[in-house]
Amino acid sequence: MATQAEIKSIIDNSVVWAAGAGVIPIPIGDFIAVTAVQLDMLRRISKAYGKDYSEISSRSFILALNASVTARIGASLLKAIPGFGSVLGMISMPIMAGASTYAVGKVFTYYMVSSGSINDIDMDEAKDMFKEWYERGKERLEGPADKDKKDEPTTDEE
Repeated sequence: MATQAEIKSIIDNSVVWAAGAGVIPIPIGDFIAVTAVQLDMLRRISKAYGKDYSEISSRSFILALNASVTARIGASLLKAIPGFGSVLGMISMPIMAGASTYAVGKVFTYYMVSSGSINDIDMDEAKDMFKEWYERGKERLEGPADKDKKDEPTTDEE
């Protein structure tokens, strides 16, 4: 069974990679790279919990959750506008990419702990959880590093 520290490390490392992928200057290329990072994160979390991994189910899970953050695509497309648009996209996309990766990881972990599978998910509940974790992820990425101490309600006991 995975420890909370292992899962936190997987999510935190994935957030860093996703934020880095958000800087990719090619519109939509950043979105594809962030999705790849999120898929890898879910694979690693599944492995840490000793659960089967399905890329198809994981892809559907990621797309369903991220549908509520359609601004991510808008920020990606902003990069196509020369000058101000590309600067604004380069600033906002890494934060949105990192925050959505953080939220996907937290929601996925919740379901791995509570039911052991993403096949038995109440998507309305998952989307509500995603929105909450997304905001926490944005706060972590936008604020000072010491904010991260208040942020760990997901435990192995849930």
